[in-house]
Amino acid sequence: MKGTVYKSTGSWYTVKTEQGVFYECRLKGKFRIKGIKSTNPVAVGDLVYFEIDKKEKDEFGVIHKIEERENYIIRKSVNLSKQTQIIATNIDIAFLLVTLNNPPTFTAFIDRFLVTSEAYGIKTILLFNKVDSYTVEELNEVKYLAHLYRSIGYECLGISATTEKNIDKVKQMMKHKVSVFSGHSGVGKSTLVNAIEPALNLKTKEISDQHLQGRHTTTFAEMYDLSFGAKIIDTPGIKGFGMVEIDTEELAGYYPEFFKLKGNCKFNNCMHLEEPKCAVKEALENDEIAWSRYKSYLQILEGEEEHYRKDIYTKE
Repeated sequence: MKGTVYKSTGSWYTVKTEQGVFYECRLKGKFRIKGIKSTNPVAVGDLVYFEIDKKEKDEFGVIHKIEERENYIIRKSVNLSKQTQIIATNIDIAFLLVTLNNPPTFTAFIDRFLVTSEAYGIKTILLFNKVDSYTVEELNEVKYLAHLYRSIGYECLGISATTEKNIDKVKQMMKHKVSVFSGHSGVGKSTLVNAIEPALNLKTKEISDQHLQGRHTTTFAEMYDLSFGAKIIDTPGIKGFGMVEIDTEELAGYYPEFFKLKGNCKFNNCMHLEEPKCAVKEALENDEIAWSRYKSYLQILEGEEEHYRKDIYTKE
């Protein structure tokens, strides 16, 4: 039988068949997909083939084949740096939830997510959540960030899962698509899903005041069928986003504003570092490219973790 993985707990997988029947499934042996050493060889969104094992008292499926993925979002595993975690697969559109504070989402994290989505051809929309809770000064900073990413070509939308501001617009974007909601713990993913589809009633928790860190409310990724003809993959909150499978020579190509200028560089293989007559560096000095974007580019090139917190908008 053929079906779609709706939930992954690491050892068991909930699979929905083309006839709409759900089965709990396990893996047959060890899977290795194109050399990816993943903590979860089967991920939510995967199309799989399985057989029913009738030897056991309770019938369950045994997955024996995984169809080739159209795309996926992948990152380094937090605890096992040599392994990777596939967050979701076969995605039509990704929504990255961003909060200015409570908890803070830094541009280094945003850029890493966008690089990964560019690399795998996944359309990404930035949702600036909790806009109802910001001061005038904070709203101006949100507007600045939205302008920064819109100027690159990314769609941005200010929303509030609490007051339901622009929730209808999000639903319209999701129609007839498989969407994934991602972001740090505490940015309001589960609250947003509940605002979009109240019948799901996903668990939510408050932010920890002590550290302004979100608490994990979604333990495992899970797909839901929504009443208005959409599918949503709700994912666990991400603390950090370690880059995987991105060649350094290709990295600049996943920054759209860099890619547009590459043809104007003196050297075809320009890395936009110390090379003479580099169009990207010239645009940077003329403030036509955001310093925060260039800093995140350098950070990924150098293999650093996303640790910087201040002075992200200027060259200092």
